[in-house]
Amino acid sequence: MDVLGIDACGKQGWVGIRLTDGAYAGSLVAASLDALIERAGAVRVITVDMPLDLVEQGWRAADLAAKALLGVRRSSVFLIAPRPAWQEPDYVTAANRCAELTGSRLSRQAWGLAPKLLEGRACWLADERIHEVHPEVSFHALAGGVPLAYAKKTWRGQNLRRALLAEAGVVLPDELGEADRVAVDDVLDAAAAAWSAHRIALGTAERIPAVPEPDAEGRLIEIRY
Repeated sequence: MDVLGIDACGKQGWVGIRLTDGAYAGSLVAASLDALIERAGAVRVITVDMPLDLVEQGWRAADLAAKALLGVRRSSVFLIAPRPAWQEPDYVTAANRCAELTGSRLSRQAWGLAPKLLEGRACWLADERIHEVHPEVSFHALAGGVPLAYAKKTWRGQNLRRALLAEAGVVLPDELGEADRVAVDDVLDAAAAAWSAHRIALGTAERIPAVPEPDAEGRLIEIRY
């Protein structure tokens, strides 16, 4: 059973970690998400570390619940603006639209997600295998429900995350092939996404929030892990 976990990796585009029966089976890097998914071929489940489903106004309940869950790692979760804000052409207009719909302006850091968010959303709408994940939520579960003490860009944080994955059977080799040129934290996030994809394929994955809210079309807005 093959699954794929994907994380955005800056100018390089997207990095994917493939698992076969829960074990590491290779990495992929591509400039576009649809190209990476096409190269992956017949995988059962695909998870992407990117907000995919959007509300029309207010903040997503999934993001608020993830922040509450993660404690000291809560800053890793961005509050995602409603759908109309992402349709605006520039940051100022989007921030103003977000303020109208939520009472608060969209942060510049969150707006930086716009190209990848829209790319991920387009793929998600076209491919029912795709699910939204958040790696820190996955690592929280891997750690037995305990927030990780060290951030993912620190030496101890990266070693801790790699060890947690290995304990769960996802042993990342020293040589990753295509992903060798990708930042370590992006590789670890993709691997955590893959771990969650395997759980989705097995039917054992959980979701945040426990009772997801629907979007305008009735799809459930949730983070899987």
